[in-house]
Amino acid sequence: MQTQTVEFIRTLYRTEGFIALHEPRFGGNEKAYLNECIDSTFVSSVGMFVDRFEAEFARTVGAKYAVATVNGTAALHISLLLAGVQRGDEVITQPLTFIATANAIHYCGAEPVFLDVDRDTMGLSPEALKRFLEEHCVVDEKRCVNRASGKTIRACVPMHTFGHPCRIDEIKTLCDAWHIVLVEDAAESLGSYYKEKHTGTFGTLGAFSFNGNKIITSGGGGVIVTDDEALAKRAKHITTTAKIPHPWEYAHDEIGYNYRLPNLNAALLCAQLEQLEGFLENKRDLAETYRCFFAGMGVDFAAEPPHGRSNYWLNAIVLANLEERDAFLEYTNAQGVMTRPIWKLMNRLPMFAHCRCGDLSNALFLSERVVNIPSSVRP
Repeated sequence: MQTQTVEFIRTLYRTEGFIALHEPRFGGNEKAYLNECIDSTFVSSVGMFVDRFEAEFARTVGAKYAVATVNGTAALHISLLLAGVQRGDEVITQPLTFIATANAIHYCGAEPVFLDVDRDTMGLSPEALKRFLEEHCVVDEKRCVNRASGKTIRACVPMHTFGHPCRIDEIKTLCDAWHIVLVEDAAESLGSYYKEKHTGTFGTLGAFSFNGNKIITSGGGGVIVTDDEALAKRAKHITTTAKIPHPWEYAHDEIGYNYRLPNLNAALLCAQLEQLEGFLENKRDLAETYRCFFAGMGVDFAAEPPHGRSNYWLNAIVLANLEERDAFLEYTNAQGVMTRPIWKLMNRLPMFAHCRCGDLSNALFLSERVVNIPSSVRP
């Protein structure tokens, strides 16, 4: 199976050279917009491309407001602060995620509570969330309190893994009932929809990433989306060092963050966003090609869930066991075809090993079997 897979992937990308997991494609107005930005001399956090990107991104995902940030982790950090997360709070999330999710929670002085995922979406399980809340929590004066720790559970952060939407409507219903702020980690899911609504727009706030390996990129970058005007204005303020606007004075009214996206990066994103639909079509075609190939091999391919439309950011297969996974990773990488395992569970990392967890059977199952395969937009 390993040899056949490598040969098949080489036919897809038409090369005998190294094949990356996910590399960017710059085939539009990137150079023109960069030159325009350089000529304007506005290359830092103020400029027309920042404003343009925020407006166009909000329209793309169907949000009222978008605030660009220097990266996706910063977007998530600020979203949690805007959600009211404070030192000593708890935030529910999933253990099967990139470390930025847990890091952003910790930046607020809060602690993550790790609950299980669904096997089909690889995202936070509504059943696991419901069970945890009913068994361990109580609502006290419109606060969700963990009875075991006595701490407030302020927010819930589901992550749409590899662009596959989790059952976000069910999670939202639970969060609303238990007075928990829903903040979506949509870092990987630009172009993904659940029941015809874009991911990242179900919660009070959503955070996206434009890292170099994302579906569109500016080398880095992130964005916060919300329908709440007051939250959007506050996001803009505190991501720009909380500076009070003035022609020359330096006055700041609270602790702020130097998190704003430079105009230079925004120029790249404007050009990338123009190509998004073509990227999505290309990636869906690749995913269907993979699905058919692996079905013939008897291998489980991670397909979009019911009622969801995935961007197929990173394609994934689920192998039989840990030994088969490791053998596959060793062989493919030795052949110059980049493959990667899914992340280590957050609760198994030393800095989060003390955090509270529910039953994590599905997350453990997936962590030992899932492999990502090359998923770049094909030229």
